[in-house]
Amino acid sequence: MDKHASTAIDAGKVNMRSHYALIGAGPMGLAMAKTLIEQGIPFQGFELHCDVGGLWDIDGPKSTMYETAHLISSKTMTEFADFPMDSHVAEYPSHRELRHYFRKFADHYGIREHFLFSTVVMSATPLGKSGEGWRITWRDAEGKEHSGDFAGLLIANGTLSEPNMPDFKGTFAGELIHSSAYRDPEIFKGKRVLIIGAGNSGCDIAVDAIHHGKSCDISMRRGYYFVPKYVFGRPADTMGGKIKLPMWLKRRVDGMILKWFTGDPQKYGFPKPDYALYESHPVVNSLILFHAGHGDIKVRPDIDRFNGHTVHFKDGSQADYDLVLAATGYRLHYPFIDNALLNWQGDAPHLFLNCLHPERDDVFVLGMVEASGLGWQGRHEQAEMVARYISALKKGTMAAKALKQEKGAGFKRMTGGMNYIDLPRMAYYVDKATYRTAVTSWIAALKGSDA
Repeated sequence: MDKHASTAIDAGKVNMRSHYALIGAGPMGLAMAKTLIEQGIPFQGFELHCDVGGLWDIDGPKSTMYETAHLISSKTMTEFADFPMDSHVAEYPSHRELRHYFRKFADHYGIREHFLFSTVVMSATPLGKSGEGWRITWRDAEGKEHSGDFAGLLIANGTLSEPNMPDFKGTFAGELIHSSAYRDPEIFKGKRVLIIGAGNSGCDIAVDAIHHGKSCDISMRRGYYFVPKYVFGRPADTMGGKIKLPMWLKRRVDGMILKWFTGDPQKYGFPKPDYALYESHPVVNSLILFHAGHGDIKVRPDIDRFNGHTVHFKDGSQADYDLVLAATGYRLHYPFIDNALLNWQGDAPHLFLNCLHPERDDVFVLGMVEASGLGWQGRHEQAEMVARYISALKKGTMAAKALKQEKGAGFKRMTGGMNYIDLPRMAYYVDKATYRTAVTSWIAALKGSDA
């Protein structure tokens, strides 16, 4: 690791005005680094942790992993297409298998030598109008501050590291933590546990609490659609897809399959969703339903207030707890740059194809995209499009000019007509088919223009 770090530091001593600054060495940062190398675009990477992997490295300072965490999508639907996971890796890999995967990826593509590790980016400010570059200030592993001028800025520091902790009325006398601080189910031993939030992490952690705590309840503001990990013995996300169905028919068919395999969650006390299937990210977990059916967990409504160890719910009921864990999600967080510089609107930056600034061609946000089934390959395509656009801009190709014009003319998020629910985590959600079609079309145009 010291060898790689010193190589990057040596590079930092030369003029970096021809280099792009890439922040983050998680899955998106690795994809971006790989495509920059392939396109021959010089860059300097900055990573807070001492190695690659982002949140999937449980030892990382910003990791939100817990010991029992696994992928909620299958490996074949998630992996990079040109770097498949080993055959012995489980269909739903653990975080440790994924950390190993990303380290192998970095080794294979020679990525580490381009990064400064254990490095905090403190600020990023434009040197002028678009194309005039950015000044980056960072603090190295020894605590020394540096600054350098770069051709552009590539932000890939992730979307799931800044906790979204609600304000609760009253005071809780027990232990109150966010799911980002959760690591090991031993924390639940002998305790009466309340999980707030029934997203994928909330349901996973609730299952841990059921097995290790004295009791476990789960508080839900809204209903969810529950998807099993396996359908007919195969990972659920590998089923279908060969025939493109209109959304109204897909909802009907998939809704019927869900009823076959998960039944009616309302009979266990789960609230009925007040939105259509696919208008929010589904919960890929059938164990929570299994335990609800066995009486191992009680579903509670939204919280009204805390009073000592007692939690009062909005339906007038109450119960006592020793530990409350808020699985209330995350918010986008780019602390080193002014929000206005990213065209921030509402809960997220408003960017063409979720990555391209409408006015500037020297700042890009990578990985700020979510969609059911997008996987890392969909994010790799985003990285390739950005790298090819940077290269094509330098050459002044017609495709680069066309993309520049389209992103500057006004645009909407690629929702495919879906009416996603109004939540911060859905503010950068896209329809997979619509999004990937647009991105791959631009990749083809930029390739063709370059030929």
